[in-house]
Amino acid sequence: MTEDPPIVAVNEHSGNPHFEPRADHSARIKEGDFVLLDIWGKKNTPNAVYYDITWTGFVGAAVPERHAKIFEIVRNGRDAGVQAVQSAMAAKRRLEGWEVDKATRDSITQAGYGEYFVHRTGHSIGTSVHANGANMDNLETKDEREIIPNTCFSIEPGIYLPEFGVRSEVNMLVRAGSAEVTGKIQKEIVLIYP
Repeated sequence: MTEDPPIVAVNEHSGNPHFEPRADHSARIKEGDFVLLDIWGKKNTPNAVYYDITWTGFVGAAVPERHAKIFEIVRNGRDAGVQAVQSAMAAKRRLEGWEVDKATRDSITQAGYGEYFVHRTGHSIGTSVHANGANMDNLETKDEREIIPNTCFSIEPGIYLPEFGVRSEVNMLVRAGSAEVTGKIQKEIVLIYP
């Protein structure tokens, strides 16, 4: 079950973080294409919680160097956000949404791509894909709400260039004294063979 259709964005369309695929401007995915897939859904049962991820892939035998470099910067930013959450929860230190955004954004900015990271780091996830808990946001708003146990949220930084964009999204589940990424974590661009 999902509220909206998934995003399948290819090449320059992946450089638009809010691209909406439509039948009137679609094309076949072919060798040499860079693909961004953003999907979310939940079980069709009462009180089911959403799962929301974004992965990227390249159609061909080898990922181009520039794509791999941008992915690495985004991945490192994502991992900096994850580490900020895990460290704070293990230390039982209060953590607010804006602090996760800052840790993630600082990593990408230090790599020279801060101006291309144009949205908040993440959003609360619950029975709605965009729930009402703390957002990982120090860009659109400074979300000073505390990240509390038994909540879930995304960490999904991106770099959006005119020719392509990379986003890497994971979901985190916070418990008292710990936090974990749910599901698989993308470590490198997926190779898709034509």
